[in-house]
Amino acid sequence: MIRYGMAAGFVALVAVAGLVASPASAQTKELETATQHAGLAAKAADLKTTQQHLHHVINCLVGPSGAGFDASFGNPCNGQGNGAISGMSNMAKRKSVESALDQAKDGAKQGNLSIAQHDAMMAQDMMMGKSMASAKRKAPAKMMSHPM
Repeated sequence: MIRYGMAAGFVALVAVAGLVASPASAQTKELETATQHAGLAAKAADLKTTQQHLHHVINCLVGPSGAGFDASFGNPCNGQGNGAISGMSNMAKRKSVESALDQAKDGAKQGNLSIAQHDAMMAQDMMMGKSMASAKRKAPAKMMSHPM
C-alpha cells in the first residue's frame, strides 16, 4: 500500500510540475509574442494599427510593472510572465532585445507609417537574433530626405 501511495504522490508531483511554467519558458513565450506583434506592426495597413502592435511589443518586453508598459493598448502577454527582458541572463541576447525595445518605442511615437513600419521590422529582426548589420534594412525614402 505504501508503494502505491508513494507512486501516486510522485505522479501527482510530476503533473503539477508540468503545469507550472518555468521562468525561462514564460520569457521565451513573451519574446515570441513580442516578435509576432512586431511583424504585425510592420505589415499593418495604417499608422494606428502599427502603433498599437508596437505598444504590444513594448508591453510584452517590459511586463506589467516595467517602464513604458501601457495597459490602455492591451497586453497580449497577459499571464505569460513578467516581461521578456526581466531576468534575462544571456547578456548578448538581453542587449539585442533592449535595442528592439528602443526601436519599438521609437516606432510607436512616429507620425509616419513607413517609418513606424521600418522601426517594427528592425525590432523584429533584433528579437529574432539577427545581427545589427544584417538587421539594417533600407530605410524608407521619406526617412532619408531632409531639408537643405
